Amino acid sequence: MKFLLKFFKWFAIVLASIILLMYIFNVDYLLRAVKTIYFKGYTTAFLEDYKEFPNRKIKKGIAQPWAIARDYNTVPATETLQKTHKELQTIAFLIIKNDSIWHESYFDGFNKNSKTNSFSMAKSVVTMAMGKAIMEGKIKSLDQKVTDFFPELKGNYAKDVTLGDLSSMASGLSWDEKYYSPFSIVTRAYFDDDLKNVIIGLEINEKPGQSFKYLSGATQLLAMCIEKATGEFLSDYVSKHFWKPMGAENEALWQLDEAPNGIEKAYCCIGSNARDFARFGKLYLNNGKWNGTQLLDSAFVKKCVTPRFENSPEYGYGWWMHNFLGKDLYYMRGHLGQFVIVIPEDELIIVRLGHLKGVQTSYDPHSEDLYLYIEETYEMLKMKK
Repeated sequence: MKFLLKFFKWFAIVLASIILLMYIFNVDYLLRAVKTIYFKGYTTAFLEDYKEFPNRKIKKGIAQPWAIARDYNTVPATETLQKTHKELQTIAFLIIKNDSIWHESYFDGFNKNSKTNSFSMAKSVVTMAMGKAIMEGKIKSLDQKVTDFFPELKGNYAKDVTLGDLSSMASGLSWDEKYYSPFSIVTRAYFDDDLKNVIIGLEINEKPGQSFKYLSGATQLLAMCIEKATGEFLSDYVSKHFWKPMGAENEALWQLDEAPNGIEKAYCCIGSNARDFARFGKLYLNNGKWNGTQLLDSAFVKKCVTPRFENSPEYGYGWWMHNFLGKDLYYMRGHLGQFVIVIPEDELIIVRLGHLKGVQTSYDPHSEDLYLYIEETYEMLKMKK
């Protein structure tokens, strides 16, 4: 008994010392990481982690349900697609053809209303919010300087970086994308309860506007500028100008750094479902118009899906792009294989949500599963009656 008491005493002292050292060395965000992610057996953010954080609602308006195709779900997923769903733990796969849901599958207990994390698909939404603020005259243009909103921004090139640089991933921001390292800046941003302070503490030491370099912190800084420009929380702004007008069937949730008045983790973390995520694809497919109303300027939509840099044809402003099977396409994506893929010439939208992403090589900016989802969708469409 004395041994146990002595053991627990020393254990408590060691634990308290570790926690104290975390605060001294400014890594106390790891306490939240351990509680919300690591103790649950994950090494990075996961699909339903929105339940572990404070959230702000993206409120819905009057629902506009998707039309259902006459031959809905009459063609089963191909054998290759079924195998991939199992291997990569897909939880939702959706094919929308000619503005109607043609195929829909859910797995692992998820359904059409289940919320899951968008991860970096949210970056496309933030760029849309910027486009709307430009339409409203609250932001001057893509060329407006970030220091108009945050004059305290640091670094040799702080006065040069523009909102367009942030959206097109050409920011020059000091940041890394090491999702699986507990000590990386992206991990700190995910778990810190003062995200604004984390971002403003970074520097712009590379010349912005020169080349593509994917940095989540750039999107977070962009969102902070949008919030200042509009005077509204990002969730409220997206609700008013997109979620409600597009007739989302469910309210969404956007993770915050702290409750109740924190800021959205804007580079990620919208909790919603496949059907409602697909609405963003439809909006871009229709060049920013929804039911006759121009929610986004069509010229802005086109700019988003046009490469900014010749050497990086895979990215425009907040959207990824490719040409595959001879077809131009653009898409939203998240780091566990979340996709909203738009193929305009065939009026086709493909949505995939799941636990795992396909192989990402160093020589191809597009992961291998992207190609498979597109190929197998066309194989299924060939079997249409």
